[in-house]
Amino acid sequence: MKIIHIVFLFSFLSFTTSQASVNDFCVADLKAPDTPSGYHCKPLANITSDDFVFHGFKAGNTNNSFNAALTSAFVTDFPGLNGLGISAARLDIAENGSIPMHTHPGATELLIIVQGEITAGFLTPTAVYSKTLKPGDLMVFPQGMLHFQINTGKGKATAFLTFSSANPGAQLLDLLLFSNNLPSQLVAQTTFLDLAQVQKLKARFGGRG
Repeated sequence: MKIIHIVFLFSFLSFTTSQASVNDFCVADLKAPDTPSGYHCKPLANITSDDFVFHGFKAGNTNNSFNAALTSAFVTDFPGLNGLGISAARLDIAENGSIPMHTHPGATELLIIVQGEITAGFLTPTAVYSKTLKPGDLMVFPQGMLHFQINTGKGKATAFLTFSSANPGAQLLDLLLFSNNLPSQLVAQTTFLDLAQVQKLKARFGGRG
Protein backbone atom coordinates (compact mmCIF):
# COMPACT_ATOMS: atom_id res chain seq x y z
CA MET A 1 0.00 0.00 0.00
CA LYS A 2 2.89 2.35 0.81
CA ILE A 3 4.40 1.62 -2.61
CA ILE A 4 1.13 2.67 -4.29
CA HIS A 5 1.13 5.94 -2.34
CA ILE A 6 4.74 6.62 -3.32
CA VAL A 7 4.05 5.90 -7.00
CA PHE A 8 0.98 8.16 -6.94
CA LEU A 9 2.92 11.00 -5.31
CA PHE A 10 5.77 10.68 -7.80
CA SER A 11 3.33 10.64 -10.73
CA PHE A 12 1.53 13.73 -9.40
CA LEU A 13 4.75 15.68 -8.90
CA SER A 14 5.99 14.67 -12.34
CA PHE A 15 2.73 15.81 -13.92
CA THR A 16 2.69 19.22 -12.21
CA THR A 17 6.37 19.78 -12.97
CA SER A 18 5.90 18.90 -16.64
CA GLN A 19 2.89 21.22 -16.89
CA ALA A 20 4.84 24.08 -15.31
CA SER A 21 7.67 23.61 -17.80
CA VAL A 22 5.30 23.77 -20.78
CA ASN A 23 4.37 27.41 -20.14
CA ASP A 24 6.74 29.73 -18.30
CA PHE A 25 3.99 32.37 -18.49
CA CYS A 26 0.58 32.93 -20.03
CA VAL A 27 0.17 36.45 -21.41
CA ALA A 28 -3.54 37.25 -21.60
CA ASP A 29 -5.29 37.22 -24.94
CA LEU A 30 -7.72 40.02 -24.09
CA LYS A 31 -9.69 39.37 -27.28
CA ALA A 32 -10.69 35.97 -25.88
CA PRO A 33 -13.30 35.55 -23.13
CA ASP A 34 -12.28 35.70 -19.50
CA THR A 35 -12.68 32.44 -17.56
CA PRO A 36 -12.61 31.49 -13.86
CA SER A 37 -8.97 30.45 -14.33
CA GLY A 38 -8.01 33.59 -16.28
CA TYR A 39 -7.69 34.55 -19.92
CA HIS A 40 -6.46 32.22 -22.63
CA CYS A 41 -2.79 32.58 -23.53
CA LYS A 42 -1.63 34.64 -26.48
CA PRO A 43 0.32 32.65 -29.05
CA LEU A 44 4.01 32.76 -28.21
CA ALA A 45 4.82 34.30 -31.59
CA ASN A 46 2.60 37.31 -30.76
CA ILE A 47 4.16 38.09 -27.36
CA THR A 48 6.46 41.11 -27.06
CA SER A 49 8.31 42.89 -24.24
CA ASP A 50 5.45 45.39 -24.09
CA ASP A 51 3.19 42.68 -22.65
CA PHE A 52 5.35 42.68 -19.50
CA VAL A 53 5.52 46.47 -19.02
CA PHE A 54 2.87 48.92 -17.79
CA HIS A 55 3.38 52.65 -18.46
CA GLY A 56 0.23 54.22 -17.05
CA PHE A 57 0.90 54.44 -13.30
CA LYS A 58 -0.02 58.13 -13.09
CA ALA A 59 -2.30 60.21 -10.88
CA GLY A 60 -5.97 59.90 -11.79
CA ASN A 61 -8.72 62.53 -11.87
CA THR A 62 -10.16 63.01 -8.36
CA ASN A 63 -12.97 65.30 -9.53
CA ASN A 64 -15.84 62.90 -8.80
CA SER A 65 -18.32 61.92 -6.08
CA PHE A 66 -15.62 60.33 -3.93
CA ASN A 67 -12.85 62.90 -4.60
CA ALA A 68 -10.61 59.93 -5.31
CA ALA A 69 -9.11 58.07 -8.25
CA LEU A 70 -7.84 54.54 -8.74
CA THR A 71 -5.37 53.85 -11.56
CA SER A 72 -5.40 50.09 -12.07
CA ALA A 73 -2.67 47.79 -13.31
CA PHE A 74 -4.84 44.68 -13.50
CA VAL A 75 -4.63 41.94 -16.12
CA THR A 76 -7.05 43.89 -18.33
CA ASP A 77 -4.50 46.75 -18.37
CA PHE A 78 -1.34 44.65 -18.10
CA PRO A 79 -1.68 41.28 -19.95
CA GLY A 80 1.61 39.88 -18.61
CA LEU A 81 -0.02 39.46 -15.17
CA ASN A 82 -2.33 36.72 -16.42
CA GLY A 83 -2.12 33.64 -14.22
CA LEU A 84 0.50 35.12 -11.89
CA GLY A 85 -1.83 35.91 -8.97
CA ILE A 86 -0.71 39.53 -8.55
CA SER A 87 -1.73 43.03 -9.65
CA ALA A 88 -1.34 46.62 -8.53
CA ALA A 89 -3.06 50.00 -8.48
CA ARG A 90 -2.34 53.62 -7.65
CA LEU A 91 -4.68 55.45 -5.29
CA ASP A 92 -5.00 59.26 -5.25
CA ILE A 93 -7.39 60.85 -2.76
CA ALA A 94 -8.01 64.61 -2.69
CA GLU A 95 -8.36 66.38 0.65
CA ASN A 96 -11.53 65.17 2.43
CA GLY A 97 -11.97 62.44 -0.18
CA SER A 98 -12.48 58.75 0.47
CA ILE A 99 -12.73 55.27 -0.97
CA PRO A 100 -16.04 54.05 0.48
CA MET A 101 -16.77 50.67 2.01
CA HIS A 102 -15.95 47.94 -0.47
CA THR A 103 -14.68 44.39 -0.80
CA HIS A 104 -12.42 42.39 -3.10
CA PRO A 105 -14.01 38.92 -2.93
CA GLY A 106 -11.09 37.24 -4.67
CA ALA A 107 -8.03 39.06 -3.38
CA THR A 108 -6.11 40.26 -0.35
CA GLU A 109 -5.03 43.92 -0.62
CA LEU A 110 -1.82 45.56 0.62
CA LEU A 111 -1.90 49.38 0.99
CA ILE A 112 1.42 51.30 0.83
CA ILE A 113 1.30 55.00 1.76
CA VAL A 114 3.66 57.29 -0.16
CA GLN A 115 2.16 60.77 0.40
CA GLY A 116 -0.22 62.43 2.86
CA GLU A 117 -2.29 60.78 5.56
CA ILE A 118 -4.88 58.03 5.10
CA THR A 119 -7.11 56.52 7.77
CA ALA A 120 -7.96 52.99 6.69
CA GLY A 121 -9.60 49.96 8.20
CA PHE A 122 -11.62 46.80 7.74
CA LEU A 123 -14.64 45.37 9.52
CA THR A 124 -15.67 41.99 10.82
CA PRO A 125 -19.01 41.14 12.46
CA THR A 126 -17.45 41.73 15.89
CA ALA A 127 -14.62 44.25 15.44
CA VAL A 128 -13.16 47.18 13.51
CA TYR A 129 -9.44 47.32 12.72
CA SER A 130 -8.56 50.91 11.82
CA LYS A 131 -5.37 52.97 11.73
CA THR A 132 -4.17 56.39 10.57
CA LEU A 133 -1.28 55.81 8.17
CA LYS A 134 1.55 58.05 6.96
CA PRO A 135 4.27 57.68 4.31
CA GLY A 136 6.19 54.45 4.78
CA ASP A 137 3.26 52.69 6.49
CA LEU A 138 1.60 49.58 5.10
CA MET A 139 -1.71 47.95 5.96
CA VAL A 140 -3.19 44.66 4.77
CA PHE A 141 -6.89 43.94 4.17
CA PRO A 142 -7.66 40.20 4.23
CA GLN A 143 -9.53 38.76 1.27
CA GLY A 144 -13.25 39.52 1.24
CA MET A 145 -13.20 41.95 4.20
CA LEU A 146 -15.29 45.12 3.96
CA HIS A 147 -12.79 48.00 4.11
CA PHE A 148 -12.28 51.73 3.45
CA GLN A 149 -9.67 54.50 3.01
CA ILE A 150 -10.16 58.18 3.92
CA ASN A 151 -7.84 61.15 3.41
CA THR A 152 -7.67 62.61 6.92
CA GLY A 153 -4.68 64.90 6.31
CA LYS A 154 -3.98 68.16 4.53
CA GLY A 155 -3.60 68.11 0.75
CA LYS A 156 -3.61 65.08 -1.52
CA ALA A 157 -2.84 61.57 -0.32
CA THR A 158 -1.25 58.93 -2.55
CA ALA A 159 -0.81 55.21 -2.01
CA PHE A 160 0.09 52.14 -4.02
CA LEU A 161 -1.92 48.94 -3.76
CA THR A 162 -1.01 45.35 -4.49
CA PHE A 163 -3.44 42.45 -4.78
CA SER A 164 -3.16 38.67 -4.60
CA SER A 165 -5.06 38.32 -7.87
CA ALA A 166 -4.45 39.42 -11.44
CA ASN A 167 -8.01 40.74 -11.58
CA PRO A 168 -9.24 41.47 -8.01
CA GLY A 169 -12.50 43.19 -8.91
CA ALA A 170 -14.40 45.30 -6.37
CA GLN A 171 -17.86 45.64 -4.91
CA LEU A 172 -18.55 49.16 -3.62
CA LEU A 173 -21.30 49.20 -1.02
CA ASP A 174 -22.64 52.64 -2.02
CA LEU A 175 -22.91 51.65 -5.68
CA LEU A 176 -24.48 48.30 -4.86
CA LEU A 177 -27.17 50.00 -2.79
CA PHE A 178 -27.83 53.22 -4.67
CA SER A 179 -26.82 52.92 -8.35
CA ASN A 180 -29.38 50.29 -9.37
CA ASN A 181 -33.14 50.10 -9.93
CA LEU A 182 -34.02 48.37 -6.65
CA PRO A 183 -37.06 50.25 -5.30
CA SER A 184 -36.10 52.92 -2.77
CA GLN A 185 -38.70 51.60 -0.33
CA LEU A 186 -37.00 48.19 -0.27
CA VAL A 187 -33.57 49.76 0.24
CA ALA A 188 -34.96 51.84 3.11
CA GLN A 189 -36.60 48.81 4.73
CA THR A 190 -33.50 46.62 4.48
CA THR A 191 -30.98 49.25 5.60
CA PHE A 192 -33.13 51.21 8.13
CA LEU A 193 -32.25 54.41 6.26
CA ASP A 194 -34.84 57.16 5.86
CA LEU A 195 -36.68 56.88 2.52
CA ALA A 196 -35.87 60.49 1.61
CA GLN A 197 -32.17 59.85 2.25
CA VAL A 198 -32.24 56.73 0.07
CA GLN A 199 -33.85 58.69 -2.77
CA LYS A 200 -31.24 61.43 -2.37
CA LEU A 201 -28.42 58.89 -2.57
CA LYS A 202 -29.99 57.16 -5.56
CA ALA A 203 -30.08 60.51 -7.36
CA ARG A 204 -26.41 61.09 -6.52
CA PHE A 205 -25.23 57.67 -7.73
CA GLY A 206 -27.49 57.36 -10.78
CA GLY A 207 -29.95 54.82 -9.38
CA ARG A 208 -33.63 54.54 -10.19
CA GLY A 209 -36.74 53.35 -8.38
